[in-house]
Amino acid sequence: MILKGMVLLLILAGALGCLVIIRTDWKRYGFLYLASAVSANVLCYAFVSSGFYSYPNNVLHGDALIPYGLVSTVFPFLVLSGVRYSPEKWIWKIPFYWAVVHLGVLGEVILRQTSFFVFGPEWDLWDSYTLWWLFYLLFELLGGKIVPDNVRRPINASSFRYGKWAWIVLHIIVISTIFLAGIYVGKTVF
Repeated sequence: MILKGMVLLLILAGALGCLVIIRTDWKRYGFLYLASAVSANVLCYAFVSSGFYSYPNNVLHGDALIPYGLVSTVFPFLVLSGVRYSPEKWIWKIPFYWAVVHLGVLGEVILRQTSFFVFGPEWDLWDSYTLWWLFYLLFELLGGKIVPDNVRRPINASSFRYGKWAWIVLHIIVISTIFLAGIYVGKTVF
């Protein structure tokens, strides 16, 4: 019951976030949403079909091979948020996406502790971490071509300077997730 509520909450939050961002420019952000949702579902389907991971307890989607609702809302929401709010310069985009990827992998680790999500023998967190980076950076590049600057709201680069709000949030996310990753490795290896 808790797992079902958690997945439903993620789907609703992702859908609401997507709608809020798409409203700013429905053609461009809508296209980016469709591209990211289709890509995420195709990739997820390919990885599940290849046996890299599976969803044995697909709580909201019954016998479906993948959780289409979750994949169609959460991943596109992170893509749309990244394109809309990532800083203008790449020197600040990398730390921004570093935090996004760390939160995504943390979510994956949390879901892995449930019966919802299981890694296959050829898949591990490093594979996921790498693909999260590739997915979001490729969509950042694509989003930069599709969405013009006037409908983006990039975080000001000065916010990433020492002691500013983005610097603090970035460090809290990255340091805490690295710490939790150390605990996870210690728990699973030893």
